[in-house]
Amino acid sequence: MSAGQLAEENKLNALPEVSDAAVDSEGVEGEIGPMACDNPVKTWYTITSKKAVHVPSWWNGTSFKDGPGGKMIVKVEKSGKISAEIGTSGEAEFDAVIAKAKATVSVKITAEVGITTGHTYEHLIPANRYGHLQYGSWGYKIGWTKYKTSADRCGKVKIKSGSGKTPTKETGWRWWHTAT
Repeated sequence: MSAGQLAEENKLNALPEVSDAAVDSEGVEGEIGPMACDNPVKTWYTITSKKAVHVPSWWNGTSFKDGPGGKMIVKVEKSGKISAEIGTSGEAEFDAVIAKAKATVSVKITAEVGITTGHTYEHLIPANRYGHLQYGSWGYKIGWTKYKTSADRCGKVKIKSGSGKTPTKETGWRWWHTAT
């Protein structure tokens, strides 16, 4: 995204959110009304929230529990992929949300990250506790919204919104312990 495009989107994001009879609940346009403002007719996405999370892999050999007490030594022995899980209605929308997250949250965000074998890790387990290790990607939980310029071009209309988890290129083990 160029600096000019980013500046234009920032200007559109600052518009007040309005209802728009020219756009129905599915985001389908009706007639564009008379132009009252000079903003462009445009549809865009924004990332409304972000939280760093561990996006786990779910195939065998990437999740372990041991104890009580002692030491865990684990190793990735199967390769696989961790994919983004985003509530969208199609591939184009999925790609647009990933691109926006990559541009505004972290350049490390990706739609999918490959996991290779061989990553070994060890951790001591406190006495009388159970240790847990889960392999995955250090990613983000994001919220997103799709907007469109209102018919009079003076506001923005929320078309839809959703959330999801996106992996990054950073992978590793997540450690925690429990009483049982």
